[in-house]
Amino acid sequence: MKSPQPRPRAFRLDEAAPDRDRIIVQETPDVFLPAPLDEEATSEEAAIEAAQKRGMVARAFLTWGGLFWSAASALVSLAIGLWFDRLITDLFARAPALGWIGVALLAALVMSLLVLAGREIAAVLRQKHIAVMHANFARAREADDRDAARALTRELVSLYARRPETARARAQLSQLTGEIVDGRDLIDIAERELMDALDDEAQREIARAAKRVSVVTAISPRAIVDLLFVAGQAFRLVRRISEIYGGRPGMLGFLRLIKSVGAHLAITGGMAAGDSLVQQFLGHGIASRLSARLGEGVLNGLLTARVGLSAMAVCRPLPYAVRKAPGVGDVAPFLFGEKKE
Repeated sequence: MKSPQPRPRAFRLDEAAPDRDRIIVQETPDVFLPAPLDEEATSEEAAIEAAQKRGMVARAFLTWGGLFWSAASALVSLAIGLWFDRLITDLFARAPALGWIGVALLAALVMSLLVLAGREIAAVLRQKHIAVMHANFARAREADDRDAARALTRELVSLYARRPETARARAQLSQLTGEIVDGRDLIDIAERELMDALDDEAQREIARAAKRVSVVTAISPRAIVDLLFVAGQAFRLVRRISEIYGGRPGMLGFLRLIKSVGAHLAITGGMAAGDSLVQQFLGHGIASRLSARLGEGVLNGLLTARVGLSAMAVCRPLPYAVRKAPGVGDVAPFLFGEKKE
């Protein structure tokens, strides 16, 4: 007699296996993926690049304003050329010797103008190169591009080749460029080695300018003196910070640099990332309660420091990554009665 065949039955797997034998698969993050970018730092970097595009890397001749100034400059050049032609002709009419003297002086004038124009063009191109390098460093770090990081690091080393104070850092970077595989690490090392000393020097310049402006504003007898002194100190500070980071602005380059700084102030609303100037000033308003002039001095010092911080942001060849972007309280704590740690 055959044994009865078992009837088919259904089982639930979650009930059949006890909890201790259950295998739970959890998704673990990939440690090799780049770290997520800080939203605040990303917005600050976008503001810096937008400000650089409006000034330091702007294409002025493709706008109506650029066309206007180009046409006006051409007309003025034609008028000056006709005036010099008439002058040389009159000199030859009076005496041949006077005519040749005029020709020699005109040749010296044209030669000097060509040299000055060459310096202006070189200065503008140098500032544009620094701004483009800044954007390329940001993209290379975000993508962890090793080849781009190595090429940009070599450009950075050559940028400061004539700066004796950077000799040690440049030698170390040149040695590490071919050894470090990770592009992001190489850029971070370049920022630590080369930018730290330059950042400290720029912050000292900002602190000195803010202190001078606050003191002179507090003791000056006329508002026009305050205005002229604050404007002069701001222009001097922007030029000095550009020189610290490798720029050599001439007249045209300085105007484009001022445009970038003004654009950065407008985009960020006059406040650095994570730094509210209004809250700091209202929270430390003891000076304004003691003296109106002293309060104006503190406010002008704060505004001067803010201009310097914007100049640091647009003139720096590397974006802020390892080092956090400084705020007004970092460069001028004396305006709030605080001591910097």
